[in-house]
Amino acid sequence: MTHSTRPDRPFETDSLSVSPIGFTLFVLLLAVSVPIFWIGFVSLADAWSTAEYSHGPLIPLVSLYLFLRELRRMPRPTISPVVRWPGVLVIALGLAVATLGNLMRVPDIVTYAMIIWVGGVVLTVFGWDRGRRHQLPVIHLVFMLPLPQILYWKLTIFLQWVSSAIGVWFVSLMGVAVYLEGNVIDLGVYKLQVAEACSGLRYLFPILSFSYLFAILYRGPLWHKLVLLLSAAPLTVLMNSFRIGVIGVLVDRYGIEQAEGFLHFFEGWVIFILCIGILFLMAIGLQRLTPNPMPLADAIDLDFQGFGGIFARIFAIRYSTGLLLGMLLTGAASLAWHTLPAPPATPAARDPLVLFPRQIDDWQSYTVALEPEIAGVLGADDYLNAFYQRPGDDLVSMFVAYYSKQTEGQGIHSPEVCLPTGGWEVYSFEEVPVDMTEAGYGRFTAVRAVIQKGLARQIVYYWFEGRGKRVSNDVRAKLSVLTDSLTLGRTDGALVRFVTPIGGDETESQAEERLLGFMRESLPTLPRFVPF
Repeated sequence: MTHSTRPDRPFETDSLSVSPIGFTLFVLLLAVSVPIFWIGFVSLADAWSTAEYSHGPLIPLVSLYLFLRELRRMPRPTISPVVRWPGVLVIALGLAVATLGNLMRVPDIVTYAMIIWVGGVVLTVFGWDRGRRHQLPVIHLVFMLPLPQILYWKLTIFLQWVSSAIGVWFVSLMGVAVYLEGNVIDLGVYKLQVAEACSGLRYLFPILSFSYLFAILYRGPLWHKLVLLLSAAPLTVLMNSFRIGVIGVLVDRYGIEQAEGFLHFFEGWVIFILCIGILFLMAIGLQRLTPNPMPLADAIDLDFQGFGGIFARIFAIRYSTGLLLGMLLTGAASLAWHTLPAPPATPAARDPLVLFPRQIDDWQSYTVALEPEIAGVLGADDYLNAFYQRPGDDLVSMFVAYYSKQTEGQGIHSPEVCLPTGGWEVYSFEEVPVDMTEAGYGRFTAVRAVIQKGLARQIVYYWFEGRGKRVSNDVRAKLSVLTDSLTLGRTDGALVRFVTPIGGDETESQAEERLLGFMRESLPTLPRFVPF
C-alpha cells in the first residue's frame, strides 16, 4: 500500500480513452459517500438559501476551475513509484470526523469532514507528491460552509458595532447631528437600528472567497497576493459602514422611507461589485510598484482554453489499490451509519412554560408574547417572557427560552448578542458566583451585566441550564451540548435570564438584592419546566 509498481499516472497520459475499472471505482467512491455526508448536504442547502451564504453554490464551481487550471499548468506525470497511503489515511480521518458529527447530529462537523475527505481523495488519486499540490482548490471549498453558530453570532456582534461606529462617523462628517446608542443611530427625529442583517456578513463571505481566488490568479510577488487577500475583510467592513452612513444622511434629509427603498437598492450585489472594483484598482496600483508592470489583463490569469479536454481526463482515471481502499472505507462508514442502531435518545419530561406560576409569593405577573421576527430568530421550542412585580417595588422580568435539541440547526443565542438591541449599551459584564443553596437550587456561576440607555440602567443575570449543568459561558455550554449528545443522548437546554431596572432613587446593590430575592423564590419551580 505504501508503494505501487504502477506508473504515477492517475489519468491516462497517452490518450483520453476510458479506463473502465478506474472510472467505475471513482464513481462508486462518490456514490457511497452520500449517506455518511447526507446531513451535511441538507444543512448546506438550507444555509445557501439565506442571504449570508447565497454565494455558496458558486464555490464548488470556482474550486473546480482552480483545479483544472492547476492540472493544465502542471507537467504530465512521469513513470515513477506512487505513495498513496497518506491519501487513504486522510480519507479515514474525514470519515471518522463525519461519523462523530453524525453521532452528535451536528451538520457543521459533517460538512467540514467532507472537505477533509475530498482532500484525501485528491491525495489518493494523484499520490502524495502530486496531490498535495492540488490542495488549494480543496481549501477554497471552506468558503461554501456556514460558520458555526456561536462564531456567527460573535462575529455579528463585532461587525454591528464596527459598522455602526464608522457609519456614525461618516454621518457626522456630512454635518449631521448624530448619536450612537448601542446599535441604534439616533438622528434626533429618526432612529435607525443596525440589525443583524446590516452587520455586513452577507458581503464578507463572498468577498473573502473572491479575494482568495483573486490572489491565486494574480501574477505578481507573494506580498502582492497577501495584500489582496488580507484587504478583503477591512474593505468589506468599510463599504458596509459607508452604506449605513449614506442611509443615515438620506434619512436625515429626505425622511425615514429612504431607509427601506435605498437600503434594498444599495445592498447585495452593489456592495459586492464595488468591493470587487476596488480590489481590481488595488491590483493595478500594486502592478505600478513593480519594476516591469503588466496590464491588468495580463496580471490576472483567466484563461479557460483547453479545460474541456482536461476535464475529460476524469474518464481515464486509473485503478489503484489506494482508490479501492478509499471506496471500501467510505462504503463501510456509510453502511455502518445507516444499519447500526442510532444512539439512544432520552426524552426529557417537562411541563410547558405556559404553566409556570403567574404568582410567586406576593409577586404578580403578566406575560408578553415576542414579536414574530424576534421569535423566529430565537428559534426556541418553548419560552416564557414574564414580568413580575410586588406592591411598592420595581419590575423583575424573567425570560426562559427552552430548546428540546441544540445540534440540528437550533441552539441558544447568547444574550451577549441581544443586549445592545434597542439602544442599550453594556456598562459592565462579568461572571459572578450565585448561591441559591437556601432555595434548594445550589451554587453556580452566572453572567452579571449592567446595561444603560441614556440615564436608564438595568441589572441582568443569565446562564445556560439543562442536563444537570448550569453554565455561564456560551462556548462551554455549546461544548457541553456536544459531549452530552454522545454520553447522555440529550441536547436539550435553556437560557435563563433575569432583569430589573436600577431606580433613580436606589443604589445598584439595592436593585441587585431585589433581583436575587426574586430568583430565590422563583428558581425552585424551574426544574419542572427545564429538566435538570
